[in-house]
Amino acid sequence: MPVAAGTAAEQMAYLTKGAVDVVRESELRSKLDEAGRRERPLVVKVGFDPTAPDLHLGHTVLIRKMKHFQDLGHAVVFLIGDFTGLIGDPTGRSKTRPPLTRDEIEANADTYRAQVFKLLDPDRTVVEFNSRWLGALRGEDWIRLAARYNVAQMLERRDFRQRYEQGRPIAIHEFLYPLAQAYDSVHLAADVELGGTDQLFNLNVGRDVMPSFDLSPQVVMTVPLLVGTDGAEKMSKSAGNYVGVTEPPDEMFGKVMSVSDDLMWSWYELLTDLSAAEIERLRAEVAGGGLHPKRAKQALGRRIVGDFHSAAAAAAAELEFERRFAAGALPAELGERVVALSPDGARLSALMVEVGFAASNSAATRLIEQGSVRVDGERIADRAVRLPPDAGPFVLQVGKRRVVRVVPAPPA
Repeated sequence: MPVAAGTAAEQMAYLTKGAVDVVRESELRSKLDEAGRRERPLVVKVGFDPTAPDLHLGHTVLIRKMKHFQDLGHAVVFLIGDFTGLIGDPTGRSKTRPPLTRDEIEANADTYRAQVFKLLDPDRTVVEFNSRWLGALRGEDWIRLAARYNVAQMLERRDFRQRYEQGRPIAIHEFLYPLAQAYDSVHLAADVELGGTDQLFNLNVGRDVMPSFDLSPQVVMTVPLLVGTDGAEKMSKSAGNYVGVTEPPDEMFGKVMSVSDDLMWSWYELLTDLSAAEIERLRAEVAGGGLHPKRAKQALGRRIVGDFHSAAAAAAAELEFERRFAAGALPAELGERVVALSPDGARLSALMVEVGFAASNSAATRLIEQGSVRVDGERIADRAVRLPPDAGPFVLQVGKRRVVRVVPAPPA
């Protein structure tokens, strides 16, 4: 693939779409110009500590930005932090984070790779493990690396500064994490490093350190946190407002259709490859009445499901959505779960957690209070409702997407 197809302005617009920080835009433009002249792809580095292997759409905002660089012919390095994972990233932590074991790191890394290649081209993605060079550093090498940064600079980091001012401990090895991440950039001679907004400090350490190794400082780019399906909080499993990348097409499409019309445009920006100009034209068409918001949202759902499954699966999910919700029908294939009830019955909120419709009892209680829960079609309003021990099979429905037939197990 040719490096940097399109005009410089088009490349910049495509690459910076949805970005929060670009340090600095002028340098990125210069690097793109030079890459085009020399026909040398930029080295774009993104590091992942394999701590949470099950990805949701919030994680893919960063992976999609990697894809945008890849689309323009640049070299994307998917860096698995198997060495830095042993240190533990202190970002956002109020106390020292326990490191992962080697077995946990290797298992999570395998899962990560299987999921990110739903978006990235595996044949054009360099997969690296930073233990290859960080593990080879001798004691004196670490001392020389540490000498390139000072404590005052480290305490510019908000979570370090807060812990220091509050008298809470900061372990010395936590200072090594941003330095190790910076050395990754040195070893790879990175032109660009991408990360979430919470990683801005770490990314800038790499930018600060690289000139001391006679390397041009990397451009730093951050992407925002994705707001979840509730339209209020960042997407997370604990909040129950997530869309997992391995969820079935019907579930994924239905969750996309549940977001508000306003949030839809943020998802278009962060979860699709459409350019900013294309999204703006689509938005203007909706605002002008030429396109119904539901149709725009369906198009978004088809794009997202198509990315993680297939175009055929996306089309089938859209048809199933129309059948179920336009006609008020239950799913064509209603799943079934057998659950054991104790002699005194079970709280509905606990049962919702057991069948996977809520991440916790508190999340289940919120859904009941919001009027999202039905049993055999009847809306449940009492957060403390209990099912009797002799309850028969019933249909449990949360919202419009999650429906299952619950079959109490016979007494032992």
